[in-house]
Amino acid sequence: MTSELRRQLRAKAHKLKPVVITGQAGITPGVLAEIGLALDHHELIKVRVNAGDRETRAEMATSVCRETGAELIQSLGHVITLFRKSPERGKKA
Repeated sequence: MTSELRRQLRAKAHKLKPVVITGQAGITPGVLAEIGLALDHHELIKVRVNAGDRETRAEMATSVCRETGAELIQSLGHVITLFRKSPERGKKA
């Protein structure tokens, strides 16, 4: 992903609200499924990661990206922005 595309996606995501919020259990299979569905539908989403320290949040963001095939666009505080090209949108165009 180019830096120009990443910048455009960050600007586009600025007005978005988190669509998935992790709970005390962290990243569960159910949470990953919801993130996957949201990415299929929207392509660009925000996820609120409720974890105490920065290292744990970074590990959770890496795990989510690995499990869902998404690209981490931005991590700001407790909110991460993810992007994954939807295969369905490519078929419609």
